[in-house]
Amino acid sequence: MAISMNNSVDMTIKATSFHGLTSYGDMMVGNKAVEFYNERNPEDYIQIPWEEIDHVAASVMFGGARIARFAIFTKQNGHFSFSTRDNKKILRAMREYVPEDRLVKSPTFFQVLGLGVKRLLHLGA
Repeated sequence: MAISMNNSVDMTIKATSFHGLTSYGDMMVGNKAVEFYNERNPEDYIQIPWEEIDHVAASVMFGGARIARFAIFTKQNGHFSFSTRDNKKILRAMREYVPEDRLVKSPTFFQVLGLGVKRLLHLGA
């Protein structure tokens, strides 16, 4: 059984982790870290201390009316993608520990496509 890094928990919500195979469980935002625990396997968990988070990117749709998922980018261990029942609520809870300039919108499909075309044209010239 995993031991929580947090002394106090600000929020707990049902979540889905897209790290490797999709797993369902609970996400906690606390005073020391953000944590995800798999509901079926207590040994399958993700704990990310606040000091380790580089930035958080949210997939914003319909002008901010809906956030489909978000990814937490760490300084050393890559990134972890999650989706919760209320992504806006969990991101607001994270805002207390992650500076607002580190909470960013991820590029849309068309922005990524446009950047790819620009890079191809730049390489061809």
